[in-house]
Amino acid sequence: MTQSLEILFPSFEKNLIQDIIDKGEMKTFKPDELLVKTGQYFRSIILIVQGLIKVYREDQEGNEFFIYYLQPGQACALSMKCPVRNAKSQVMAKAVSETTVITIPMECMDQWMHDYKSWYYFVLDTYRKRIEELLITIDDIAFRSMDERLLSYMKREQQIHNSFILTINNTEVAEELNSSREVVSRLMKKLSEKGMIRLLKNQQVEILNLQLVEKESC
Repeated sequence: MTQSLEILFPSFEKNLIQDIIDKGEMKTFKPDELLVKTGQYFRSIILIVQGLIKVYREDQEGNEFFIYYLQPGQACALSMKCPVRNAKSQVMAKAVSETTVITIPMECMDQWMHDYKSWYYFVLDTYRKRIEELLITIDDIAFRSMDERLLSYMKREQQIHNSFILTINNTEVAEELNSSREVVSRLMKKLSEKGMIRLLKNQQVEILNLQLVEKESC
C-alpha cells in the first residue's frame, strides 16, 4: 500500500502516508457495485487507488444523471464534506470497473487538516476539481445542443478509458444525457456518416479523428 500511495498521492508527507496505512482499510468493489447510495450517511473518507467510479443522481424512476467520474489518485469530495456535518449523501456512486479504494475513519478529517499541510491542500483541491467538473456538466445541459453534448460525452469517455475503441450502449448514453435512445442512435449514425467514428459490432465504436470530433457539429 505504501508504494501505491506514494505514486498516486506524491504530495503527501511520509507521516501522513503512514497514518493512512495505520488507520485506513482497503476495499475492492466489482463492476456496477454501489459504494454510496442516496440518503446514506458517510462513515469514512474514500480515496481511489484503482479502477473508476461513476458519481450520478438517480430519480424516483431509476433514471441516472451523470455528474462526474472519480479516478485513481482522487477522492470523493462528498465523503470529506458529509462527515463534518453528519449529512446524508445526495448522490449515488458505483464502480465502473473493478475498483479498489482506501476508506479512512471520518474522525481523521479534522486532525489531519490541522496536522498535515499536504492533506489540507489536497482537500481544497478536491473540492475545487469536483466543482469545476460539476460546472462543466451544468454548461453541457444549459448551453449545448444534444449533438454537442454527445460529442463531449465521447471525448470524455475516450480520455477516461484512454482508448479509441469504446463500448457504448445507446440506452445508457441516452440516460446519462437525459435524452432518448432513438435520438442518440440517430446522432451516432450521423457521426459515422461524417467519418468521425466507425460503428463496430457488439456496441463498440471506434473514434477515427478526435480533433474532428472536437471541432465539428452534427
